[in-house]
Amino acid sequence: MGRTTGSWLSGPQIGPAAGVDNEYRGQDLGLPETGPGSLASGWPRVAALLVDWLLAGGISLLFVRFGSPNMGTAILGVWFVIGVLAVTLFGFTPGQFAIGLRVARVDHGPERASAEAAGEAQPAAVGIIRAVARQLLIVFLVPALINDYNGRALHDRATGTAMVRTR
Repeated sequence: MGRTTGSWLSGPQIGPAAGVDNEYRGQDLGLPETGPGSLASGWPRVAALLVDWLLAGGISLLFVRFGSPNMGTAILGVWFVIGVLAVTLFGFTPGQFAIGLRVARVDHGPERASAEAAGEAQPAAVGIIRAVARQLLIVFLVPALINDYNGRALHDRATGTAMVRTR
């Protein structure tokens, strides 16, 4: 009975493709096990999101009064725009930068990803289409809560990206 209970309490997981046998998270993506370029864990991602939401809340006060019924919509709009613009231009949001994370493309093969992680190649730009798709999926929250075998959230998996550490 414990096995059945544990399976649904641990949340949904997306399994690896056939033949994938990782020794660590992100190995099949060409990412290092630890250090810069390795996959970010959940808590730093949450901390970065919190910083971004607080920043969006402060900026939204320029547009609406505190306590206004439209405050939540304004915060969401500002957060969305900051996320799309920052990830498109820099590869990270202000919160991700503060925590030491960035969004990296991982759909171009393990060889390129390992070269980027080693500093031998410039990181591939995320691009505006992927940035918009990521933000739209994060707005619905559920994709951010479903993780695959590497610990990547569904919105990252759908857009061919991953959240990696920069330090």
